Amino acid sequence: MNYTELSVTTQDVMPNKGVLSFNSGLTDFIQVGEPIQNEGGLTFVGKLDERGDTFCPNCSRKLVKNGSLESTLKHVAIGGVHTNIRVSYARFRCLNIDCQFNTRSQSIPFKADGYRITKPLKEYTEKLLSYGLTLKAVAWLTGLDKMTVKSIHKSLLLSKFTTDGKTLIKPERQAKYLAIDEFKLHDGHKYATAIIDWETGYILYLAHGKKKAVVFEFMDHVGDEWMSKVEAVACDMNSDFEEAFKGRYPKLDIVYDRFHIIKNFNDKVVSEIRKDEQRRLAEEGSPEAAKLLKNSRYILMSKRSTLVQKDEDARQGKLVSTAGEIFNTPEIKAYGGNEAWYDELLEENKLFFTIDLVKDLLDQAYNSHDEVEMCVRLEGIIDICKATENSHFIWFARLLNNHLRGIYTFAKYGISTGKLEGINNKIKTERRKGYGYPDDEYFFLRLMEIYRKAS
Repeated sequence: MNYTELSVTTQDVMPNKGVLSFNSGLTDFIQVGEPIQNEGGLTFVGKLDERGDTFCPNCSRKLVKNGSLESTLKHVAIGGVHTNIRVSYARFRCLNIDCQFNTRSQSIPFKADGYRITKPLKEYTEKLLSYGLTLKAVAWLTGLDKMTVKSIHKSLLLSKFTTDGKTLIKPERQAKYLAIDEFKLHDGHKYATAIIDWETGYILYLAHGKKKAVVFEFMDHVGDEWMSKVEAVACDMNSDFEEAFKGRYPKLDIVYDRFHIIKNFNDKVVSEIRKDEQRRLAEEGSPEAAKLLKNSRYILMSKRSTLVQKDEDARQGKLVSTAGEIFNTPEIKAYGGNEAWYDELLEENKLFFTIDLVKDLLDQAYNSHDEVEMCVRLEGIIDICKATENSHFIWFARLLNNHLRGIYTFAKYGISTGKLEGINNKIKTERRKGYGYPDDEYFFLRLMEIYRKAS
């Protein structure tokens, strides 16, 4: 039975009126007359065939009609106009006075279970949702309430990702590498944790919190056999994650995220030393030298190759932003002099020269494909940082030393939480798009679907 075809036929052309007859497309619906047009759109009026409901399902005695009922169901729009189905259906009574069946109403075969809508409209709603449209957009296109659309979508997702509406389906694919990270769920320091298959990008698990309990729940969910085939997990330096994984599976390798290491160096070493030097120069009466450090944070954090490329863009007159007449926006071109400014900073301060050296050595370490080689390079960086006797460099040396094994295992696996960081940014966008999604279970199911499509 095809519920999805709405038609405008020429078979029922009304005599002397020159008007085409609209057909609802519902094969079990006996339409009576032309659809009624009102403020709510078009309403098809009709009834059901009563011939099929003549025997009692309980005692098999004959049923007799005992009145009729009427129901109005929302239906698929025609030409952008929302439609309704007003259907009359019979109520029957069993002739056997001893039968407990008593009375029953005729079932509406094209009514969607649990909703006052037709099956074609439910199928159409599900198809729109599968395209990634927002609840508000789907509600506008279908004429349904936003909460009804959400209920349809959640039911669809539960059938897709759970076994009984309560238990997540176990991963179909055996993952070799995992990545784990937390993300902000709601304001007020409420967080959730996401675990993905690093190779596919599929979200395997989502849960409230960012503690060991989440990891234990995930490992119980997938089982020992599945976890025993996982080789490595990429994560930030959250000790809870590492302790939970290693506590149950000691042979599992933990790989600390490269970008968290670089970010720590930039934020806790480069930025802090720049501020210290700017204050020192100002106190010593060298305002020009202090002024040179102003707005130099980006310069000091960048690789030399990046600065060279910026200067080349400036020589070629590359546009950063085009001019606009409507809002009187100016044309902005890439600016040069970046490498020269960087060299001037290095000449002025020995610590800045050490920053440049450590950046270069970190880059070389992360280009290593051998764990021993990378470990040796990292130990060299630790020695250089300690030799400066600067508190910020010493802090970074301690960070590297305390997490050394988790850092140099990058040479073996080459994995990071980069994919998960990208997912987290998209999660923020999705959360804003849905105005927070107060139903966390529905939000998590949406995320699992979105990132399977994205992968």
